[in-house]
Amino acid sequence: MLELENILFTLVMLCDFAAMVLYFLFIAVKREHLSRTAVLLQSLGLVLHTAALICRGIGAGRLPLTNQYEFATSFAWGLSLVSLIFVWKFRFPVLGAFSAPVTFLVIGYAAMQSREVRELMPALRSRWLFFHVSTVIVAYGAFGVAFVVSVIFLLRGRLEKGSFLDAHIPGNEELDMISYRSAALGLLFLTFTILTGAIWAERAWGSYWSWDPKETWSLVTWIVYAVYLHLRLRRGWQGKAAAAFAVVGFVCVLFTYAGVNTFLPGLHSYAT
Repeated sequence: MLELENILFTLVMLCDFAAMVLYFLFIAVKREHLSRTAVLLQSLGLVLHTAALICRGIGAGRLPLTNQYEFATSFAWGLSLVSLIFVWKFRFPVLGAFSAPVTFLVIGYAAMQSREVRELMPALRSRWLFFHVSTVIVAYGAFGVAFVVSVIFLLRGRLEKGSFLDAHIPGNEELDMISYRSAALGLLFLTFTILTGAIWAERAWGSYWSWDPKETWSLVTWIVYAVYLHLRLRRGWQGKAAAAFAVVGFVCVLFTYAGVNTFLPGLHSYAT
């Protein structure tokens, strides 16, 4: 099963790369059929990615969510899933042109990690593993989409009015709404992540909170997005300021995900 997973993982990388190229060509040569093909390829990649994760789980004899490779490939899966949902829902292929490179970078990062299957540490042998890690995958995927949409919002002012690209991007109000909904979805699932992590920590280490670097930066990220939503709902914060805030929030997400494991070892350092 692990050999099959390796083959599927390679096919996923090829599908994601081909979809990214077609999205770029869609923008460059202005051909509608290229975007439709790109969406179909990205969808195929998601199906294959799901199959690869299932094979990894069967081959490893556990949930494939316990090391850097497994989490990175799952992160890419979540980002691809959430972005496709918004692409289909809002008929917004330009979103794919911006999200596909991010997804490909994350899955490329996964490809550079060790794929060795190791025996789980006692702390990871818990039913809370699925709830904790699956919620953070959805949260990070949603935050990734909010980031991409915010970047599009910030760049849209530089586009010529009525141009091909401008015509394929929703209005500023709709972009703002998509970013807001995606960030709200991410915050909801990050809340579940922190709560399930606290319960799991108490069972594993006898304490709900230990100010481990990963815990601390997860809380920082949660506060950043909570402030973002508060300013939107209570102060009517919209437009460029809100988009810039969402970009900053995703920088916190990336540091929480990769930076902490690299520079701030702690109780979560086994996830390597």
